[in-house]
Amino acid sequence: MDFKLEVVTLPVTDVDRAKAFYAGLGWREDADIAIGETTRIVQFTPPGSPASIQFGNGLTGAEAGSAERMYLVVDDIEKARAELAGGGVNVTEVFHREPGNPQAPGRDPQHTTYNSFASFEDPDGNGWLLQEITTRLPGR
Repeated sequence: MDFKLEVVTLPVTDVDRAKAFYAGLGWREDADIAIGETTRIVQFTPPGSPASIQFGNGLTGAEAGSAERMYLVVDDIEKARAELAGGGVNVTEVFHREPGNPQAPGRDPQHTTYNSFASFEDPDGNGWLLQEITTRLPGR
């Protein structure tokens, strides 16, 4: 039996502001559905992703901005960061992890897969982490 991650729900305060932000990233808008007067579901999918995000009204009791460390996997961290920054997103500089320093500046010196990152937040503070993966671990 397969269990495929399909959608992650993000808590937001302003649905239209969140919608404009994710549209500005170039993500595909899949839905904007109102159900009655209290429920609205907006869904976006990042380019190349099989999973989507949803946000809206009446979807979650979680505090806006409480989603953290949602990973977006890219094959070129510098290019991905530049694309986001060029679109007006406040994205961190690229960093890598090394013993004793979980945010050492720059891309991993050996270009080790899984070890170069950048991060950004949506307008509510929901946190995204870009991770460069060039070669998957065996079995992935």
